[in-house]
Amino acid sequence: MAALLNRQSEVEDIQKEYFCRNNQAEENRQTENQAATQIQSWFRACKVRAYLSYLHKKAIIIQKIWRGFTAKAHFRQMVKAAYFIMKMNFYEEMAVRIQRRWRGFFARKYMHSFYARKSYLEGLAVKNELVRRELDELEELQRRERDCVERVKEQTTKVFQAHRLHHLLSTNQCPGVFNSPFRTSPHEMEQLLRQVKYQAPTRLAPRGTKACLLGMSCQTEDNFFGTLGSPKTKTTGICYSSRPILPPIANKKQQGLFREPGEVWKQRVHCPDLTMCLQTSYTQLEEAQSQLRQHESVRLSGGTL
Repeated sequence: MAALLNRQSEVEDIQKEYFCRNNQAEENRQTENQAATQIQSWFRACKVRAYLSYLHKKAIIIQKIWRGFTAKAHFRQMVKAAYFIMKMNFYEEMAVRIQRRWRGFFARKYMHSFYARKSYLEGLAVKNELVRRELDELEELQRRERDCVERVKEQTTKVFQAHRLHHLLSTNQCPGVFNSPFRTSPHEMEQLLRQVKYQAPTRLAPRGTKACLLGMSCQTEDNFFGTLGSPKTKTTGICYSSRPILPPIANKKQQGLFREPGEVWKQRVHCPDLTMCLQTSYTQLEEAQSQLRQHESVRLSGGTL
């Protein structure tokens, strides 16, 4: 009996404790539910974030592989295009070389000969040198002629001036103007005055008359104002006579054996040899060389015989 009572008292205690714990659980259920919800949401969030991170990593790997594949394909296409351009440039360069060689060969063979052109230019250079040398000789001759004419004119002017100033010649009693006592040697005009002879003036030379000096015929102009000649006049083509003009002996012409002094002078000055050399043909050098070879061959053949 006592055991039953003990059991009944224990059951009552258990019921009381059950009801207390049940009430306490009901009181804490909402808090625990919220806590569980938070834990579940956190766990699910971690799970989702881990899954999204996994997907992001896999997407990066896929993008990396795809981009590498497309870049490699684009690079291969670029390499093919560059290689094609390089081959085309090489083929074009080779074609240009072939065309240049062919055109040069065709031009040298059918259009003009290089060696003939070269020999022609060499002959032309030699001919030009010869012509230039001959022209230099002709120029030198003409220069000498001009210098001779100038010297003749200058001497004529000095002689004419000495004739006009012959009264200034020095004498034993009175020295002349050009014979200064302060000079170590006499003046040039003083020596010229001593060489020329005094000629008394006869009459004025009329206009349009011709005078001759040293074998040269020339025409006078209006030389002076009331006197014989003047050094102030022009000297181109004008000569003066140191002697008075005499009337002609007869009106008949000269004999056939005699010629005018001016014509003789022109014939002496004129050099036909140079003009004949200048009028030679262009192939004169080649002809002279061929003749020289023929002479050499004949001489060698004669020496061997």
